[in-house]
Amino acid sequence: MSETLNSLLPFLIALSFAAGLNVYATTGTLGILASLHWVVLPPGLDVLANRWVIAGSVLCFAVEFFADKIPYVDLVWNVVHTFVRIPVAALLAYRATIALPPEAQWALTAMGAGIATVAHGGKTAARGLVSASPEPVTNVGLSSGEDVVAIGLVWLATWHPWVAGGLATAAVVLALVFVRWMVVMVRGQLGRLRSRGGVGLAHPGEPGLLR
Repeated sequence: MSETLNSLLPFLIALSFAAGLNVYATTGTLGILASLHWVVLPPGLDVLANRWVIAGSVLCFAVEFFADKIPYVDLVWNVVHTFVRIPVAALLAYRATIALPPEAQWALTAMGAGIATVAHGGKTAARGLVSASPEPVTNVGLSSGEDVVAIGLVWLATWHPWVAGGLATAAVVLALVFVRWMVVMVRGQLGRLRSRGGVGLAHPGEPGLLR
């Protein structure tokens, strides 16, 4: 069991992070690599090599490729995909670990969902920040970079899982720092807005009261 777990752990870390960025690129890349017999996937992920699954992943990736590069449309798309990327990442982890005991399988499934949540949260926070910019170049560049990272991370995970897992772990830490920074910044902005408009309602003839 320990040997199987050690081989799956870095693979799942990288896979989960990639799914949090772009789940269709993740499933499509895995499916194409497996269908070409370039890699051997864990038994539970064999379904990804099905031509209909590949076709669906590629089609959805094409839609996301364009939707994800339009300011504000991409923000809505990413919010909606909270209910796609995280569950699918958990499902991939669950299916990839069917050979493990139930307690290990569920632990890795939870890990996969957690990593995908961090990746997805960092991506969505970045999009909220970038969408405020009037020029489209930053948005397009960020989206394209995410696509490249997702596909590259999946490819690297199939050939060099420990390298991919290490990179994904570092990315998780950076995403957590970024999200925390965003939360602090937003709280600071709200605090400044409240202080500037910090006059409460008062009855006619009475001075306004500070909130």
